[in-house]
Amino acid sequence: MTLSLFDSHSQTLREFQPLVDGQVGIYLCGPTVQSAPHVGHLRSALVYDQLRRWLAAKGLRVTLVRNVTDIDDKVLQNAAGTSEEWWALAYRFELEFNRAYSALGILPPTYEPRATGSIPEMLALIERLIANGYAYQATDGSADVYFAASKWASYGELTNQRPDDMAPDADADLRGKRDPRDFALWKAAKADEPDSASWQTPWGAGRPGWHIECSAMSTKYLGSQFDIHGGGLDLRFPHHENELAQSRAAGDRFANYWLHNGLVNVEGNKMSKSLGNSIFAADLLAAGRPAVVRYYLGSAHYRSVLDYHEGVLDEAAA
Repeated sequence: MTLSLFDSHSQTLREFQPLVDGQVGIYLCGPTVQSAPHVGHLRSALVYDQLRRWLAAKGLRVTLVRNVTDIDDKVLQNAAGTSEEWWALAYRFELEFNRAYSALGILPPTYEPRATGSIPEMLALIERLIANGYAYQATDGSADVYFAASKWASYGELTNQRPDDMAPDADADLRGKRDPRDFALWKAAKADEPDSASWQTPWGAGRPGWHIECSAMSTKYLGSQFDIHGGGLDLRFPHHENELAQSRAAGDRFANYWLHNGLVNVEGNKMSKSLGNSIFAADLLAAGRPAVVRYYLGSAHYRSVLDYHEGVLDEAAA
């Protein structure tokens, strides 16, 4: 088999060589199940379904892990003030994602772990980072734990950035941080959050940060080093950058190839909630046969921008 993949880490086209002959391990950053899936989620899932099917057709045994982020700031925010528990909201949207994937013929992953099911692995990873000197408990005495980005010399390598050139987020909460670039590995429980969204740790009660979830789940199912880490281009920074830094700092070699698919625009504009131009999966599937929608989503090179405009499904049908 000859297959070349554009590795976002090296910024080069590299011939794909699996770490273990005849086997491929792929980790995908799956959805944060805070709201309904949109066309961008479907495009990303399809890209890696196509890759997986190609690899399997060439005789390789593929283990594909796609996580579900079911504990997150936005999940809690969207459930707050309603009669629905946060975990029930997350599960409701998880089912909606899976129905959309299934409608498009996207194969289910080999493993589909939820973040809430891997808390012990996250805590163990954080403890390794603290022991290695790359993480610390918040200076204000809270249960927050941060990754010390300035101590990791390679921080910024995935996105070709220098830490000294990174400007801190103007809205960032700096309480308890040694450096504004440091990011949360563990978040202290808040008084207005439900007790069910909190776990006891050596640092106090709280819940995981977003980035530590994927580092823990990927290595739990695929080992300290695996072949491919994939996701949407919007995840490259800060999510994947932070994943790479904390995983390497903890002693894992992590992903051998990084793949990022392009995003979906609407009528030439970025799709966003603020613009009110989101194309939701349910509407897309109601507007065209699943085979037509699948063809449309796969009609552009996976790294390019895919544009949604009026008549696009008619073009795909033809």
